[in-house]
Amino acid sequence: MPQVIERVFTSEDYWGLPDGERAELIGGKLYAMAPPNRIHQKLLNEMCTVLTNYVKRNRGECQVYPAPFAVDLGADDREWVEPDISVICDRTKLTERGCTGAPDFIIEITSPSSRKMDYSTKNALYASAGVREYWIVDPVKERTTVYRYEEDVAPVIVPFSQDLAVGIYGDLSMRVADFMEETGI
Repeated sequence: MPQVIERVFTSEDYWGLPDGERAELIGGKLYAMAPPNRIHQKLLNEMCTVLTNYVKRNRGECQVYPAPFAVDLGADDREWVEPDISVICDRTKLTERGCTGAPDFIIEITSPSSRKMDYSTKNALYASAGVREYWIVDPVKERTTVYRYEEDVAPVIVPFSQDLAVGIYGDLSMRVADFMEETGI
């Protein structure tokens, strides 16, 4: 039986995608990205606004970027992801293409098509790349799973109805249910 050889994709393939086509490059494989739904976009917008306003109010050095925003996790030219929200505090990581290296804080908002990738593949990828904090916001389960990798503690699951502290800031928290109410959900 002939051996099947899988193609290994690189950043050249990622950056060569046709206009309007989005994908992530993980482990040398391209994963197509489905368009987000309204709830996803509302949560992304609200959370990004809270983070951006906090940074501005405190004259912080961090930069907040919503998707689509390319992040090169630097794994042999085979890891380009587009987190829903990326917070980068080391401005030397910012390039014309996006971010080179691990952001300090990443938020992914799950959808039925991204659930496995967010909870499993990206979780392992972000932990090994040096991301300090990773949130998985799950509208279906109405909870956020929080990983604070630099603290080396078990993940915490926080219902949308409870305040959730942003670990990289200490004095900032948000309640996801407030954003859901504003959407009329």
